[in-house]
Amino acid sequence: MKQKTQYVCQHCGTVYPKWAGKCEACQEWNTLVEETVAAVIPKGVQHGKGNRIKFESLDTETKPVPRLMTDINEFDRVCGGGIVPGSAVLIGGDPGIGKSTLLLQLLAQLAQQHNVFYISGEESTDQIKLRAKRLNVSKAPIQLASENKVDDIIKTINQTPEVQVLVIDSIQTMFCTHIESAPGSVAQVRTSASELIMLAKKRNIALLLVGHVTKEGNIAGPKVLEHMVDTVLYFDGDNTNHFRILRAIKNRFGPANELGIFEMATKGLVEVTNPSANFIMQHDDSVPGSVIYGAMEGTRPLLCEVQSLVTKSNYATPKRTVVGWDPNRLSMILAVLEARGRINIGFNDIYLNIAGGLKITDPAADMAVALALISSYNETPCQHLVALGEIGLGGEVRPVAFMEQRVREAIKLGFKHIILPPTKEKIKVSDDIRVNIINHVKELTTV
Repeated sequence: MKQKTQYVCQHCGTVYPKWAGKCEACQEWNTLVEETVAAVIPKGVQHGKGNRIKFESLDTETKPVPRLMTDINEFDRVCGGGIVPGSAVLIGGDPGIGKSTLLLQLLAQLAQQHNVFYISGEESTDQIKLRAKRLNVSKAPIQLASENKVDDIIKTINQTPEVQVLVIDSIQTMFCTHIESAPGSVAQVRTSASELIMLAKKRNIALLLVGHVTKEGNIAGPKVLEHMVDTVLYFDGDNTNHFRILRAIKNRFGPANELGIFEMATKGLVEVTNPSANFIMQHDDSVPGSVIYGAMEGTRPLLCEVQSLVTKSNYATPKRTVVGWDPNRLSMILAVLEARGRINIGFNDIYLNIAGGLKITDPAADMAVALALISSYNETPCQHLVALGEIGLGGEVRPVAFMEQRVREAIKLGFKHIILPPTKEKIKVSDDIRVNIINHVKELTTV
């Protein structure tokens, strides 16, 4: 047997046979660190004999997956109906966004019926107790420990048969003694997570891992970390905004892209049971440049407000400021309005905002954005309407998915005017609901 070394980028996890100053994969400098890999089996040496594996057919009866309910409906919804015992859940988010606060609140609920163990590698137990006191959950029967050596954690959990829920905060602070790299390195994060996940699978323990986030918004460490776990949750938000969004990026036990919305209050995070009502502003008088859009986040319909401001430019190159939407898509909508709709709006300064701190990627917002731009440009308010539809480069308006659910959410909140693209889907509305079908961007000026 012989040892082998390799150089691993601490930013993206790319492996190189020799050292280089720059990682060609992520373009970062001075991120390659030498690491020792497992022993290499020389040629001619045979592997040990294995056992025959057993196959099953697809129609074999399976039992329903059991769930641990936290009684925090927004979190249970994002997880697909609760946490599955034996699963590994990775929760990532920006520093100070409220990850530890969310965990402590849901653990306090879980601890009422299950044995919960919280291990922190970043904070002392006294610090966690202070946060629990501030959140009024200090009486919850949660077992606390401050440790970052994975070998000690595994030995302790194996000697504690009553463990049902285990929280590691955070995985980047954990280290294995048989790995020479420093804590937080690619090798340490990968190995620590692998051993903890194997422990959770073997003992049928629900494992919650907290992960740091890089400046690009990705979970720090190797990308393989997200492939190893069963569920990846991102906790988004803005420190200047009181709303926090929990989003499922990956979920083996439920729908991905599901959304949970919380509000940061003085006593911790509070569930937002009717998010549409919180993300739209009920103006006394209609405001130019404001249009309501019917979004779809996972299985949840959600109404949000698209705001635009079109002003005369004082610069040779007009300004484009976009918050919560794709700036490239805004440029495309402006080009289509000018080329196909004969609306010369591009020489102005344009500001676009998705109210409430939401980040929208759905192309169904095209119609609402175009209407908001036209409304602000002409100084003509849109009278409490909801718009949805995708705009093509030819100026045509295309149908979008889940139209019935979006329309139903708009009607539930009292909107009587809905603008839709042409569709073969039959959407039933009452006689007092006004529905406009828009086929081309030229028709938007008549709304």
